[in-house]
Amino acid sequence: MSKPLEGILVVDFSQFLSAPSASLRLADLGARVIKIEQPITGDSTRELYFSNLVMNGESSMFHAINRNKESYQANMKDVSDREKVYKLIAKADVVMHNFRPGVAEKLGMSFEAVKAINPQIVYAELSGYGKEGVWKDRPGLDLMLQSISGLTTLNGNEGAGPVPIGLAVIDILSGSHLCQGILACLYRKLNAQVGGRVEVSMLESAIEYQFESITAFFTDGGQPTVRAKTNSAHAYLGAPYGVYPTQNGFIALAMGQIPFLGELLNCEELKVFTEVESWFTQRDEIKDILGKHLQTKDTADWLAVLEPADIWCAEIMDWKTLFDTEAFKILDMIQEVNMGDGFSYKTTRCPIQINGALLKSEIGSPMKGEHTSKIKEEFSL
Repeated sequence: MSKPLEGILVVDFSQFLSAPSASLRLADLGARVIKIEQPITGDSTRELYFSNLVMNGESSMFHAINRNKESYQANMKDVSDREKVYKLIAKADVVMHNFRPGVAEKLGMSFEAVKAINPQIVYAELSGYGKEGVWKDRPGLDLMLQSISGLTTLNGNEGAGPVPIGLAVIDILSGSHLCQGILACLYRKLNAQVGGRVEVSMLESAIEYQFESITAFFTDGGQPTVRAKTNSAHAYLGAPYGVYPTQNGFIALAMGQIPFLGELLNCEELKVFTEVESWFTQRDEIKDILGKHLQTKDTADWLAVLEPADIWCAEIMDWKTLFDTEAFKILDMIQEVNMGDGFSYKTTRCPIQINGALLKSEIGSPMKGEHTSKIKEEFSL
């Protein structure tokens, strides 16, 4: 199938996870992404391990985030190499990077320099904390951003201390915001022949991610966040919202009327909480009662009662359990991709469908400089 961004050329200087997640999405949507890597070592993520898992001699993280891209090696501190990259930029639609503040200028890659080469370019940059202020030179690492932004104070139970989300959620969120800005400017470029500069910081993405809770914070006069003492899943929502152990596993419950739950679950103690206000003010007491009651039967037994009554609930699954379900299999979310040297691996596909078609690609991550010679010849560099 023809993909929406076919014909769009992206020159990508970014490393690690944040901005590369944006270029991955652009590639999935049909753009041609040429990844500029430094000589010898290439993208630092090739040697950045979030586990001890090695794939084809490099980090699994690199392979997961850089599939469907090409690799061109260039030393941007070398005049000759830089001039070749400039020729490539002159034919590009998008240039993107996540250099620390000041690095782009040193490498001759500032917005002004790139715009002088290509006046209609969409120039996208992602930073940790923005370009100004006392934090601008801090490393933009996901855990640091989760910690500073207040996000870790929302997770887990009260008294458990700060609890981070176990994924690089700010990396991926900021990459998503960068991609949104790029797409908006590409639309304008294609319709009005005007480029643009897209700027996203991980800190701003982390703050915006919490818009619901931050709005509540300002509305209630800046009261401190108070998580539930047990079974917490959202610092601001009342009972029964949370995760509860059963006799053989765990079950998640979203919003619901407590007396009705008491009736369904045959739990007399819950029926007395008839006032909605009590589901918030007596949240811990309700959750304690509910938590003890749910441990008396298996997860499947409770689901058999709750689901027919249209109660929002779910079994807590690990990946193995999820992947074995028919509901997951029908999504066709896993694809096998192949590298240029024949190495293949399984990974997720793009979650977007266009006109009913899945956006898949069999192209895996590139080897260091795999496409350098081909790109030089194609673009007469």
